[in-house]
Amino acid sequence: MCGSRRVFESWFALADACARCEFEFDRAEGLWLGAVGMNTIVTLLLLFPTIVLGFVVTWPDPPAIPLAGLALGVSVVVPLLFYPVSYTLWSSVDLAMRPLEPGEAPGR
Repeated sequence: MCGSRRVFESWFALADACARCEFEFDRAEGLWLGAVGMNTIVTLLLLFPTIVLGFVVTWPDPPAIPLAGLALGVSVVVPLLFYPVSYTLWSSVDLAMRPLEPGEAPGR
């Protein structure tokens, strides 16, 4: 991957290949599962401190409804905002774990 910025056609639609280096993003079936997993991990890593901090700040009388709303907001907004990053980051992790084979090289 060359680091080109415009790899998405829209926020949720990844291009088939990079416009600059022609790297194909969908190298293997099910590759998007890694991106979903990475997105889930990041969301949980942000959700847990949000809940804990919410309870610590409002103790001894934590308001259940506002804290549940905050947790729901984090669990909906974070995956939506992090999606493009998770997909491109997972593509680079996959490329590091499985380097391009001779027939897979861009432009060939």
